[in-house]
Amino acid sequence: MPMDRRHFLLQSGSVAAVVALFGQSHAAPVTGRGRSAGQALGFTAVPASLRDAVVIPPEYEWQLLYPWGTPTGVAGRKPAFAPNAGNTADEQALQAGMHHDGMHFFPLSVPDRALLVMNHEYTDEQLLHTDGIKEWTAEKVRKSLHAMGVSVIEIRHTAKGWQQVRPSPYARRVHGNTPMRIAGPAAGTPLMRTAANPAGDQVFGTFANCAMGVTPWGTYLTCEENFHGYFGGPKDAAKDTTDAQRRYGTVPGSQWVEYWRFEERFDLSRHPNEPHRFGWVVEIDPFEPGAAPIKRTALGRKRQESATCTTSKDGRAVVYMGDDARFEYVYKFVSKDAIVAVTDAPQAPANSRLLDEGTLYVARFDPDGRGQWLELTHGRNGLDAASGFADHAEVLIHARLAGDIVGGTKMDRPEWIAVHPQSHEVYVTLTNNSQRGDAGKPAPDAANPRANNLFGGILRWREDGNDAAATGFAWDHFALAGDPAQEGSGARYPSAEADMFGSPDGLHFDSGGLLWIQTDMSGQVIGKPAYASLGNNQMLCADPATGRIKRFLTGPNGSEITGCVVTPDRRTLFVNIQHPGEARDDGSATHNSAWPDGTTPGSARPRSATLAIRRRDGGIVGT
Repeated sequence: MPMDRRHFLLQSGSVAAVVALFGQSHAAPVTGRGRSAGQALGFTAVPASLRDAVVIPPEYEWQLLYPWGTPTGVAGRKPAFAPNAGNTADEQALQAGMHHDGMHFFPLSVPDRALLVMNHEYTDEQLLHTDGIKEWTAEKVRKSLHAMGVSVIEIRHTAKGWQQVRPSPYARRVHGNTPMRIAGPAAGTPLMRTAANPAGDQVFGTFANCAMGVTPWGTYLTCEENFHGYFGGPKDAAKDTTDAQRRYGTVPGSQWVEYWRFEERFDLSRHPNEPHRFGWVVEIDPFEPGAAPIKRTALGRKRQESATCTTSKDGRAVVYMGDDARFEYVYKFVSKDAIVAVTDAPQAPANSRLLDEGTLYVARFDPDGRGQWLELTHGRNGLDAASGFADHAEVLIHARLAGDIVGGTKMDRPEWIAVHPQSHEVYVTLTNNSQRGDAGKPAPDAANPRANNLFGGILRWREDGNDAAATGFAWDHFALAGDPAQEGSGARYPSAEADMFGSPDGLHFDSGGLLWIQTDMSGQVIGKPAYASLGNNQMLCADPATGRIKRFLTGPNGSEITGCVVTPDRRTLFVNIQHPGEARDDGSATHNSAWPDGTTPGSARPRSATLAIRRRDGGIVGT
């Protein structure tokens, strides 16, 4: 639908979107930072809080949009949410999934209408089923798979705020049983073939969908993160586990859920290649609801976190990625060919293979503040048969092991990545790593300077020549999170005017250059001594031009604040409240919140949901 896609590209504030239509334009680097226009961070900061509520500045208001179980809006198929969790698996496939995460706003050509596309990361089985997990069944497995994946919904702005459009021709759920293609160098190769798909080019489903990205040609990239916990098998099969399986966590007997007992493809002892088909970046065209999603194997397999797109000086697509686990890596993909600019037809077909051919790199952060992108290509840097890689497909399928061989820097859980729209500096959240410096584990280093790193931080780099395709860069720490008042915390912020935070996760630059930071402290540690001063999870807004950071939102008990996008006019901020009421580590499955439907724990099932936040006077958010 060319008009809608073109409208998205014109309205999106990103450099990449402009490139897709008009070609690349590189402004001179902004010395370090790039200042936001207007009265940046003029809002009233909210205090750290343990309140079981959403708290925002008094000059702002929030609106609830699309909580778990809400009908997606497929015509003639709009099952209502059952408060007792009585919805069937088939109904869940037509409703908002659980645990909303990364998302993006795609304007449509119709005024005040847009598509909101969001991930659903994982499931809380105690909430999802009427009787929890006292007994697993095939129906529960199907419902669980249908509660993850991606939602595409249509929304419109009215005098009463943002409202969902139901029905909508765009409405769609992509979930753990959706048929999709496998593309790129690993497609069809031996490690991707299974009994159900001997060709190795098709797969059912995407799940464990965490962070995301948006391509310059207007498609959505969803990231398969903690896929490993859904594969299992009998414990006695663990004796035959390979080094690669152990590195990726796909070990029989270590599963989180019992899918393998009811759906054969999840049994590692019978289908060891099935998990090779997960851990990828998946491309979805939100403007074409009938188009099959595509797993892009050229971007490498990992616990995929973030797929942030930008462009090189010569117009090629660049994708930055993290691998969210302790001691894993930061990656970059650079396409072989340049983006094709098409102004009067859909962008996606013209660029449909752009993410299938290119070069994957892993980052090395050197002690002198310099860094290098190390190529992960078969036949180079020691990646050959002698080191265990028969071909390039194996390098991509086992990207973590390839990163070991070439000498990437083992990081403290690299998660979301964001590119400054003016300076093109790249920021990455390093959430935490309590095992840094433990016996037998990597010691602190320049990029990960703290042992027992409970609070994480934000690191940034500047590509050489301000070119995203460069193989060298300069890096520094934007913030080392935590409470500076705690002895030995090592916390350090870019200015004295910075509110403290812990475990940064979500990250988003708006078109004005304000950096929105979201946190993910575990519900098991929130309020406990080392974390008490930080309160519940929160969202902050930073102005890199000044180093100021102000707390903008605090969330309900147990929740993570994740998924963030600001509309092109900067008048609305969409944010996700994930897993409110997450149980504490007290030996029970009790949820400590009933948000948003109840007032006290136990009065309602807590539901992840999207918020639309606006200034009461209609002004620019973040000011």
